[in-house]
Amino acid sequence: MTNNNSRRNFIRTTAVSAAAAISIPQIVSASANSYSSKRVQLKDNDVILFQGDSITDWGRDHNKTTPNDNSALGNSYVLLTAAELLEKYAPKNLQIYNKGVGGNKVYQLADRWDTDTLALKPTVLSIHIGVNDFWHTLGGGYTGTIETYITDYKKLLDRTKAALPGIKIIIGEPFAMIGTKSVDGKWYPTFDLFRKAARDIAAEYDLPFIPYQTIFNNALKFAPATYWTLDGVHPSLAGAKLMAQGWMEVIKG
Repeated sequence: MTNNNSRRNFIRTTAVSAAAAISIPQIVSASANSYSSKRVQLKDNDVILFQGDSITDWGRDHNKTTPNDNSALGNSYVLLTAAELLEKYAPKNLQIYNKGVGGNKVYQLADRWDTDTLALKPTVLSIHIGVNDFWHTLGGGYTGTIETYITDYKKLLDRTKAALPGIKIIIGEPFAMIGTKSVDGKWYPTFDLFRKAARDIAAEYDLPFIPYQTIFNNALKFAPATYWTLDGVHPSLAGAKLMAQGWMEVIKG
């Protein structure tokens, strides 16, 4: 009996030690590299624009229009990503903007695309959109479907590539964490279609893809969903760091 208990304790201790030996940055890197090896090569004087909904917006000052401004970049993953980019690539003179708007769906991005995207002439464009395209069908009065999302997204990309030839575009996966304040069983399996659609669009257009859902799912090995997100959709400070790390995985200097 004593030998059996000792063996079980040894196995349990070994398993815990093995998990602890894998760092969260390693988990993020492995997750981000699980879908594609497509990367963006940064160049001197690149103009980097983050577009999306409240996950991207997250408290930014909409009245500020200058790049690399703390208040204009918001208080979440964009700010953390921008800080790392500006520190890591200081000689490149990067200009970074955040134009996310809370509540947006793809068609609302399109409505403001001329002024909030094309006019800035970004050379690198990061898009994270899709949560509201589903979420708002549950009670927000929105009647769009997965087909609407796909069609609108492709039109937006085609329009962007036509207006800004040579632009480098990054697609972020919409994600949600079940068992939290805002995300329950009613989200599934339909929401997974939006995640798949973003991934398929990235593949069709040969674009870098950030698998945020995989990153967050794997982070559950270290802490529960309520640690990484505030409501299942919007990241906590720790979750914002995960997103920033995931974003940096698709960049090469």
